[in-house]
Formats: sequence, structure tokens, C-alpha cells
Amino acid sequence: MTRVADIWWKADPLDLHRLVDRVSSIYVERSHIDRDENAVVLINKRETVRVPAALIAVMLLGPGTRITHGAVNLLGDSGTAVCWVGEQGVRLYASGLGPSRGAGLLNRQAWLVSRRQHRLAVARAMYGMRFPGEDVSEMTMRQLRGREGARVRKLYQSHSRRTGVPWNGRVYRPGEPFAAGDDLNRLLSAANAALYGICHAVIVGLGASPGLGFVHTGAATSFVMDIADLYKAEYTIPLAFDLAAKGLVTERDARVALRDRIAENRLLGTIIRDVKALLTPEGAEGEDLDQDLNELWDEEVGSVPGGVNWSSEPIDDIAMSLVDPGMGERHIAVVGPEFDTPSDGLRRPGPASSCSSPHPRDYVGT
Repeated sequence: MTRVADIWWKADPLDLHRLVDRVSSIYVERSHIDRDENAVVLINKRETVRVPAALIAVMLLGPGTRITHGAVNLLGDSGTAVCWVGEQGVRLYASGLGPSRGAGLLNRQAWLVSRRQHRLAVARAMYGMRFPGEDVSEMTMRQLRGREGARVRKLYQSHSRRTGVPWNGRVYRPGEPFAAGDDLNRLLSAANAALYGICHAVIVGLGASPGLGFVHTGAATSFVMDIADLYKAEYTIPLAFDLAAKGLVTERDARVALRDRIAENRLLGTIIRDVKALLTPEGAEGEDLDQDLNELWDEEVGSVPGGVNWSSEPIDDIAMSLVDPGMGERHIAVVGPEFDTPSDGLRRPGPASSCSSPHPRDYVGT
């Protein structure tokens, strides 16, 4: 066997800030995003903000944002999940990689969700977290759904009495969460959307799949909804009633208030622990599920090392490095002309859309 040069990879997760220690999320709208050293720079007509990339769990890019290749490269190196979202963080259109470099947790999740009894056990565990002190080990999914529906209905009624805000039922239109319902319903939709974004970032950051759900199924974010449902009773539902009682009824009010409450209660750490507890078997805490093993599957022994030429003939490393794999006839490449990089190393928007500020500020809060 001849060792082939290792393929490139990014920063080791051990070199990064732990996900639990990061700022939960930063939402950006109508701004240009660039890179300056180890910070991403957010530029708009009002101000320039520098944010340490390695301190962000997820960056949510809303309408009107432009981001440079250098900024995306830095966020990827820093293990920051980047999500392209709709206005005010509603609807997720696309997302990038998080800090995880291994597939151990993903393999475990796929193994659980593809086996009926194991999937049922995880689903029961999720419901059990919402019914502390109750035995749900023998309940069917139909029984659990009924219990959950009754619990949520009582929660709405309880918070309505507590705050004096009338509750006339949940009104929600899939795909258009703000197109129907009163102010309270819109606050609930906005807070839930923000919670989904945070849960999505944690799931991707840990290396699990957002789409392999245990209670929810059929959606690209099924597991995100599974996890978010664990915290709505404690976070988004009471928060929406509190804001409505104060007359704070905009989507931004819900998003900012939830962000502050998440930071205060360190919800990121809770989500991380809960996801790992649900997906990993007892005694697996010491296993490095995040390790980038770079192995090849083998039907007899399970796996063999990757990055190795398994041919019996010797291979010229130099010749191997010159091999062009090709893109195929169906690949289209669009490559612009060469351009000069400004001497300060920071690419700013052109004159037609200049939005730099003479008074930049550093990001220091949540």
C-alpha cells in the first residue's frame, strides 16, 4: 500500500470555541458581509460591525445580504453554521456545514431512525422529557400525541389567564406564518421560527441530520422540529404571551426577546446535551463521535483506512497529484476575470451600493 497525500481539511474542532460557549445567533439583513482577519465584517449604510467568527454558533442571512467568498471561508473554518433564511429568520432556504468533522452521530441517528422499535424508544424519550415523572414507556404514538395536544392546550389557557391576553386558538398557515392570525399568533410564529434556527444550528454543528426525525417525518427539518418542540413550553409560548401583554407585537420583538432569554438560560448547552442523550447509547459519552475518521466501508471488516492507495502496484505520488478527475459534460463553470484585491485586504461594496461607515464598532454582546 502506498500512502497518498492527505486531502485538505479545515480547522480541527478542538481548536475552536465549544458550541455551548458561543453566541447563539446573529441575524443579518440588508448588509454586505466581508472578512477582516479572523472577524466577519457586517457593513450597511448605518454602521460597520466586526464579529469574531469563532464566537458565533449560527449566522442567519436574511434578504438583501451579500457575502464574500472570504467571509464564507472564514465562517467554515470557524465551525460557524451559515443559514440563508427569509425575512426575520422565517423559513430556511439553505445552510452550510457546522463545526462537526465526523459522521459518528449521523450514523447513530440513521441507525436509530431506520429501526422501528429503536425509533419508537427515542420518540417516547422525547415525549418523556415533556412529561417529567410520568411513565411513557408503554404508550403508543397515538396516545402520546393526544397527551401532548392536551398539555399544549392547557399551557395556552394558563398563560392567557396569567397575562390577561385573550387566547382564541392557534391560527397558522404553513409556509406563510405571518399571513394569518392575531398579534399573539404572529408572535408565536416568529419565536418558533427563531427557535427552529437555533436548534438547526446545534444539530448541524453536532454532525446530526436535520431531516431524520423521530416524531416528525417527511420534511428536511423533521429532527429540528422534534428538538424545538422540547422547549416551546418553556420559551416561546410564555414569551409570546408576555410580549403581547406589553404591547410588543412585532416579529423583531419576538426574535430579540427569545435571543436574550436563550443567552440568559444558556439554552445552547441544554440542546447539545439533550441531542446527545437522545442519540447516543448509555456509556457512549467517552466515544469521539465527532472524529474525522476518513475511512472506507468494507463489507467484511466494517471499515479500512482512507487516504491509502489499495492497489498492489506502486504509484507515483507526483503523478497522482496531477490527475484531473474532470467535471463531466454536464458541469458548467462560470469564471469571472481576474481582479485586484485592495491593499487593506478588506473588499468593500462598489460605489453603486457603498454602505461602509466611518465609525465601525466591534461586536461584544449577544
